[in-house]
Amino acid sequence: MEQTQEYDAKLVTLLESLWGDGYLSPGGDEETALVLDGLDFRGARVLDIGSGTGGCARFIHHRYGPASVTGVDVEPGVVEAANAAAAAQGLTTVRFQAVEPGPLPFPDASFDLVFSKDSIIHIADKHSVMAEVARVLAPGGVFACSDWMKGDDLPRSAALEEYERLEGLGFGLASPDVYFAALRAAGFEQITYTDRTAWLAARTAAELAELDGPLRARLEASAGRDFLEHEIDVWRALAVVTASGELGAGHLRAARRAD
Repeated sequence: MEQTQEYDAKLVTLLESLWGDGYLSPGGDEETALVLDGLDFRGARVLDIGSGTGGCARFIHHRYGPASVTGVDVEPGVVEAANAAAAAQGLTTVRFQAVEPGPLPFPDASFDLVFSKDSIIHIADKHSVMAEVARVLAPGGVFACSDWMKGDDLPRSAALEEYERLEGLGFGLASPDVYFAALRAAGFEQITYTDRTAWLAARTAAELAELDGPLRARLEASAGRDFLEHEIDVWRALAVVTASGELGAGHLRAARRAD
């Protein structure tokens, strides 16, 4: 999550209009549940990396009832919004804090489960982030995430370069194989992967239709015509690379080796 303020108020409003309150990536509660259902949350201390405006952490609290959920993000503005939303719901065991890019500010073995929804994409060095996840996990703890990934290890196409240029966010796209290697190097085992590329392509096409249809008037009024036209261009470019499979998505689970 190499940092500047990338998610300003206008972009957050647009993303939450598409994906739901508290969500800055697609799929909302349903996609989060697909990543996490079946895991044991009894007494669990949960870390949410790249927690954004807090939708995932609040969902985890309500659906699974862990002991605590701590969200971290490099953007103070979204952390402030997440804490305000948690306070408004009276959630005393859900908290969020702003962090610097790099090592996590927690002692070893601080958490039983580490989660991330579509945030590791912002970290170029997958080996370093997986090593940090392993460090803060208790022995036998679980890492579960969804993320956007490059479909292969070939050089980027012109279409993908154009999408990244238009998007303007700090992406460190890598293939699933890079994630697997980073997890193994960090001492994880029982690694499983579910490909969600077809779902992402279908979802992107639907979102483009929403932006250029039912949501247009409201978003244009709140954010301005130029901003909305640019975002529609972003989604058109995204639709091309998700349809081709060059930009995909997946769910990962892995267990930290017990000491």
